[in-house]
Amino acid sequence: MSGFVEKPEPLQLPGLTHLHTGKVRDLYQNEAGDLVMVASDRISAYDWVLPTEIPDKGRVLTQLSLWWFDQLADLAPNHVISTDLPDGAPADWAGRTLICKSLRMVPVECVARGYLTGSGLVEYKESRTVCGLALPEGLTDGSELPAPIFTPATKAAVGDHDENVSYEEVARQVGAETAAQLRQMTLAIYSRARDIARDRGIVLADTKFEFGFDGDELIIADEVLTPDSSRFWPAATWEPGHAQPSYDKQYVRDWLTSPASGWDRKAELPPPALPQEIVDATRAKYLEAYELLTGTTWS
Repeated sequence: MSGFVEKPEPLQLPGLTHLHTGKVRDLYQNEAGDLVMVASDRISAYDWVLPTEIPDKGRVLTQLSLWWFDQLADLAPNHVISTDLPDGAPADWAGRTLICKSLRMVPVECVARGYLTGSGLVEYKESRTVCGLALPEGLTDGSELPAPIFTPATKAAVGDHDENVSYEEVARQVGAETAAQLRQMTLAIYSRARDIARDRGIVLADTKFEFGFDGDELIIADEVLTPDSSRFWPAATWEPGHAQPSYDKQYVRDWLTSPASGWDRKAELPPPALPQEIVDATRAKYLEAYELLTGTTWS
């Protein structure tokens, strides 16, 4: 069992039809048929959407995605039409709302890894492979890979795990031509973003993208290169051989699995509310990542 501890009621607005409430985003459709994507301050961990929000998180994700879309514009188009607020939208939607093209989504999480950690490390320890790709001996947690690799996953419903799959399985699901496009675009975007992040003192360990078709054109959808979809590590302290400090929700994960939370992850009971110091520390990490990457002060 997992999912939402407390699933929010979607806001009802004239001219907008609510389509979906995800872990972080609420999705609507306007009368023109475009998608209206609103990034909330919700945070998830261990397949649960927690009852406590992180102030400004949705705005950080949205503004950072927009910044990255600009950096990547020559490599891949994206789904953003406008950042204008729909008529009648609450003031809280400002800075966290995107009007986007309605795409034919590709049902694959496109993951690029430049460093070994997470589920890739687990598989490597078992078989010296990640998603069926053979890797050299001697790698450890945090090791840089000889070259970035494309390690796709199937997209899971809220509360379920994404499952790593082989490139061949992706080709069977979406066709050889689309699979090749997904791999090429994923690795090109990752390589560009890795270099940009490195210049700003951040290691981009891995990241995931979603793509969809606008007619016959494959374009980036959802968010891109945020602390929710990527592992960002401080370059100054990067050292293979152990887990790295990161610019994401690691404070939340660490507290939930500590005795202080009183939560038994294996009992399948909902996790508790977060204490204020964990909320503050997590918010600070999101803001730090935004400011380091964009070179601008959060306001």
